[in-house]
Amino acid sequence: MVDVKMRILVAGGSGFIGSNFIYYYLKRNPRAEIINIDKLTYAGNLDNLTPLFNKSHPYNKRHFFIKGDIATNKKVEEIFKTFKPDCVINFAAESHVDRSIQNSKLFIKTNIQGTQVLLDASRRNEISKFIQISTDEVYGTLGPKGKFRENHPLLPNSPYSASKAGADLLVRSYYETYKLPVIITRSSNNYGPYQFPEKLIPLFITNAVYDWPLPLYGDGMNVRDWLYVEDNCEAISLILEKGKEGEIYNIGGKCEKTNLEITITILKHLKKPETLIKFVKDRPGHDRRYALDINKIGNELGWQPKFSFETGIKKTLEWYLKNRSWWEKIKSGKYLTYYKKFYKEVHNFV
Repeated sequence: MVDVKMRILVAGGSGFIGSNFIYYYLKRNPRAEIINIDKLTYAGNLDNLTPLFNKSHPYNKRHFFIKGDIATNKKVEEIFKTFKPDCVINFAAESHVDRSIQNSKLFIKTNIQGTQVLLDASRRNEISKFIQISTDEVYGTLGPKGKFRENHPLLPNSPYSASKAGADLLVRSYYETYKLPVIITRSSNNYGPYQFPEKLIPLFITNAVYDWPLPLYGDGMNVRDWLYVEDNCEAISLILEKGKEGEIYNIGGKCEKTNLEITITILKHLKKPETLIKFVKDRPGHDRRYALDINKIGNELGWQPKFSFETGIKKTLEWYLKNRSWWEKIKSGKYLTYYKKFYKEVHNFV
């Protein structure tokens, strides 16, 4: 615990990783305050932070929510002038690869233009640290061996990952050109509570509960490095405290698994048959394998992931089973229309 009075502007704090970070950081830093700006698009969900809006909650007076678009200069500048944050953490992003393939326009606006607006406001207001939350997808794809290091060239293969790579380069340029104190984090596939049920793990958990098909791309042998979200929150918190300006830190779970392995694990835990697995046509530009070398953050900051996949997936399954009202509301709303359209080949939807 770091007892430091700090006011942090968190962009995208109502999304999956952002909301988990808010809970994590406020719990461990009793004098910290967080200003949360979120546009509340389909994956930005205020239900993620419902407890904090209760006046009796111990964090209520240390969390301020503003609905707003980070790509809007006026709104962002108003927030800086009103709250005078000490630092910025940018979680805000359009992040679903499938959606970026359908329409990349919003990804460019939020992920690149929005980052640029935050950077300019941070420079004008002389913030002490700017942390850009990025992804291992900017590196592209790996063969069967090796891991991505922080100096690996950026070779994104989807509109989503290209927009994140563009944002990373922009952030780096503000350090080199203006000496803005920036740090970039690139994490592997996160999973855990509050993840929108279009991502693989929550999608397959919630579908399996309903006995719906689990649409698995290609042969299911795409490999990802899985990271429990609380481990990522701990790493980001440590980087905020001790990270070196101008640096990039990979944050991985040291847990490589194929999508098929993940799928079978979920079905076993839920005691559902493997006949629910439905292999579907692979998506364009689907990266085969990601893996991160995390020696840098380990050697410089002493961080290592704490949660094994066995522990993390059990905690995740328990959360989704205990919080059905959270995800059932989503799966019965606008998202269902999108889902029916996208996965019509595995459902007999009318």
